[in-house]
Amino acid sequence: MSTAEDLATHAPAVEAVPKRAMTLSTGTTIAILAVLVVVPAFAKNFIIFQLTMLLIYGLAVLALNILTGGSGQFSLGQSAFYALGAYTSAILMEHYNLNYALTLPIAGVVSFAAGFLFGQPALRLSGVYLALATFALATAMPQLLKLGFFEPWTGGVQGLVVTKPDAPFGLPIGQDAWLYYFTLAITVAIYIFSINLLRSRSGRAFMAIRDNEIAASAMGIDVALYKTLAFGVSAGITGVAGGLGAIAVQFVAPDSYTIQLAISLFLGMVVGGVGWLPGSFIGSAFIIFVPNMAEGISKGLSGAVFGVLLFLVIFLMPHGARQMAIIGQQLIDKFKKS
Repeated sequence: MSTAEDLATHAPAVEAVPKRAMTLSTGTTIAILAVLVVVPAFAKNFIIFQLTMLLIYGLAVLALNILTGGSGQFSLGQSAFYALGAYTSAILMEHYNLNYALTLPIAGVVSFAAGFLFGQPALRLSGVYLALATFALATAMPQLLKLGFFEPWTGGVQGLVVTKPDAPFGLPIGQDAWLYYFTLAITVAIYIFSINLLRSRSGRAFMAIRDNEIAASAMGIDVALYKTLAFGVSAGITGVAGGLGAIAVQFVAPDSYTIQLAISLFLGMVVGGVGWLPGSFIGSAFIIFVPNMAEGISKGLSGAVFGVLLFLVIFLMPHGARQMAIIGQQLIDKFKKS
């Protein structure tokens, strides 16, 4: 019997990942959700807008977490799929007068298809070479959006202005608050979908590939299919986030989706903890609020201050916010025992 056949015969089935490896406890999740629901009643419109963007970027980081933390594939090209989703929603709203809510699933499907197709040639690459290929995709996307061939739809360099939607059914709620609740509902739905995905057979296949491709193949997992599927799912969720971002910002332009955005999303994943889904939103908060804090400390040296703060976070928490969550849970368990 060959080595591969022996592995396939005797290797145990891939076990489901424990709840704590992916998400928070039910009580903590409900408490956080309750706070998020109540916040708009006491916050100003600008704070509500920032929270909306936190949820949107959190979705994009979550998508990257599924790809990297779930299947072990590194990507620096998420800004390209974010841009694709944003432009899909913007074009459908402004050129075809489609309802904003209906543009989001279309943006997700378009981005999923693009990610799945990109994942086919990317199968030949891994590690740093895959990261470089996705880096090239992110670098090329803003230039492609500026091409004259696409200008009748994309607006070229000038971009497109997107109309912010009003609350439906005459609800007595402002545009910012309504968009926040709309985004929150979609975020919760995608978050639940992501948890169930990683606990499903497909999710276990992703993680088996992440841990050892050869062993996963020996156990009968179609490595090529699941790697491209991971790329597609990640791109699809990122596309939905991009569509929400276009609606929230009310504007899309090629220079809004540069490689800097892709690096920021990757940074958010690392700070939040690779493979820990709640950390996606902690990482999102980091990339939104910490640069503003750095600028408040020193406008002339904001980049240097941000770099120092990032270094301290990585030095003190090499595994990101997930490490702090584990320490906190250990302290709580110790307190309960005493």
